[in-house]
Amino acid sequence: MGNTLGRMFKVTTWGESHGDAIGVVVDGCPPLLEITEAEIQYDLDRRRPGQSEISTQRKEGDKAEILSGVFDGKTLGTPILIGVWNEDARSKDYEHMRDIFRPSHADFTYQAKYGIRNWKGGGRSSARETIGRVAAGAIAKKFLAQELGVEIIAYVKQVWRLVADIDPETISVADVESNIVRCPDPDMAERMINRIKEARKDGDSLGGVVEAVARNVPSGLGEPVFEKLDADLASALLSIPACKGFEVGSGFGGLIMTGYEHNDSFYSEKGRIRTRTNRSGGIQGGISNGESVIVRAAFKPPATIMKEQETVNSEGRAVTIKGRGRHDPCVLPRAVPIVEGMIALVLVDHVLRQRGHTGSV
Repeated sequence: MGNTLGRMFKVTTWGESHGDAIGVVVDGCPPLLEITEAEIQYDLDRRRPGQSEISTQRKEGDKAEILSGVFDGKTLGTPILIGVWNEDARSKDYEHMRDIFRPSHADFTYQAKYGIRNWKGGGRSSARETIGRVAAGAIAKKFLAQELGVEIIAYVKQVWRLVADIDPETISVADVESNIVRCPDPDMAERMINRIKEARKDGDSLGGVVEAVARNVPSGLGEPVFEKLDADLASALLSIPACKGFEVGSGFGGLIMTGYEHNDSFYSEKGRIRTRTNRSGGIQGGISNGESVIVRAAFKPPATIMKEQETVNSEGRAVTIKGRGRHDPCVLPRAVPIVEGMIALVLVDHVLRQRGHTGSV
């Protein structure tokens, strides 16, 4: 229960932070899609730990292995199993907290739900679970790009109080990957990097916002009421560990506008219906309108910090705790490929649904 995403393009992640391996099963991917481990590895490398001085220093190669569903470099239409071996887990770093509920972690809630929890690295609640999402998302991105020309680019828009002014319609992957914080604004990126270093030095952590644009999304994706495209995107992004907020288009910024100011007026361009502005973020009435889909995901500061904090143990007795081990002082740079992957998974699922409705997209 609760480990599978999608109706037509089903994704089930499996594994835990300090288990032997972690990965994903993709069921419903159409046959004859050309995909290689190298294409999946590209996004896993962007997500993996130890990639820069502002990320966790856990050393994992995160090498993807396709174990089923692909033959001669093409999908078979059967379930695709992708696995990654855990190589650098240090469970001893968590021994001191096996009976302690860490502040703002899933320790207490998992114990309350299941009556048992894996205290090694957070188990299933660890962001290491997102390996499976990114691997599946790489397949979804390949399908969307090849079939429809859809391009999905995410980037760090805000860290702490530092906000970059970025036009989502003009940025490129090269712009995003030009620095370790993955902010396309080089001046703001340098400030963000320095601020994250300060937080790490202080034993603290920072949150922020990842913004994403999906270009060339066809119109007509999304269901009319309970599975609207923006609702499914919100559900997918809010399921990412540490994600606490979602916006589409103008988001909360639209609250200070009048209806006249906010409305996206239509016009015809060479027979195609377009909008002059895109405050709707490419989605109206829960259905894509053919404009770029623009969303934002807000991430809280990582809960593991190297400062002394008050909490309780499993017996309810007051104790103090201080983080140990290797942790991200800010999840934003590594969250970028996760956000891209989750958007791709929602879009491909709705594309396949729409083909079921109309026969084409």
